Amino acid sequence: MMTMQAAITLGLALAAAPHTPHAPLEQRTVSLAMAEALADAALASCRAVDRDAVVVIVDRGGNLVVLQRGDQVGPHNTRAAERKAFTALSTKTSTASLAERAASDPGSRNLTSVAELLLLGGGLPIRHGEETIGGIGVAGSGGSASDDHCARAALEQVAG
Repeated sequence: MMTMQAAITLGLALAAAPHTPHAPLEQRTVSLAMAEALADAALASCRAVDRDAVVVIVDRGGNLVVLQRGDQVGPHNTRAAERKAFTALSTKTSTASLAERAASDPGSRNLTSVAELLLLGGGLPIRHGEETIGGIGVAGSGGSASDDHCARAALEQVAG
């Protein structure tokens, strides 16, 4: 059994070490409040140009945090927004950039065959500094350029 002094010493040693093999990782992720603010901002951006959409926010583990769907958006867009958010998180890049890369780079064409990824504009990674902490996906606003615009506007407003 560990004495109190040994536990304190171990705790101080772990706290002082920048990274030890047995220390837990410290990582940031999207909070519920941040996810709600991003979803609200994305929908507001779409509605400002007379569009409606579905917005999905996932955390750093790809878990659904928030899903908001406009009243006039087709049901297939819900899954599309979720896959865009996951793709942006997983690849740490915009889904529009991935689509362009897959179309122009023969070495990247196989990205289109990965079932979990959706290479359509509207998905962006959510970053805190250099760390990717989640993803946002927008679908159903009238095309991938419009979806991308709504997602970018939300990130600039909330996370910018």
